[in-house]
Amino acid sequence: MTQARSVDSSKTIPPARLAHIVLRTSNFDEMIEWYKAVLGCEIVYKDAILCFMTYDEEHHRVAILNMPDLKPQEDGFAGFHHAAFTFDSMADLLSTYKRLRDKGIKPIFPINHGPTTSMYYADPDGNQLELQIENYETVEESTKFFFTEAFAENPIGVEFDPDELLARFEAGESEETLKARPDVGARGLEAVKLR
Repeated sequence: MTQARSVDSSKTIPPARLAHIVLRTSNFDEMIEWYKAVLGCEIVYKDAILCFMTYDEEHHRVAILNMPDLKPQEDGFAGFHHAAFTFDSMADLLSTYKRLRDKGIKPIFPINHGPTTSMYYADPDGNQLELQIENYETVEESTKFFFTEAFAENPIGVEFDPDELLARFEAGESEETLKARPDVGARGLEAVKLR
């Protein structure tokens, strides 16, 4: 026997997880190779118009749609800015940076936001991925940073040289000092060109 049930729509229920991103492109093969290189994706399914890829247990995290003759993205238009992917450690982030750098894939915007140390990359179509690590041990500590005077004065962050950060890490400097955001004074969106 079936029992009737009702759905409570009085509260917002957040999703359990982000499942995947889908990108349309006229650079199908180049985009597939870029995401395989940057995220370590493996192809789950591919035909002439669609490619599903994943880097973990999810059936697909990235999908690429082959759509010939799309116009290139233009700066100054509203739309998607970036997706962020978190690594477990500074060693993992810097290992990924070094591997990609040696393949000719370099970050377009390396920055210590305070809660995260991040490197932004642009794929062949100009879509951006943020590869990051958390600078604090817990989400609660990271969240507290948003309520500090340092964040109010500079909500953007401080750019860094990834090769210098890598050299400092390989020389044995502590992760705590590598993750600490320097104080550079007041900065807003006008101080950096968010690509």
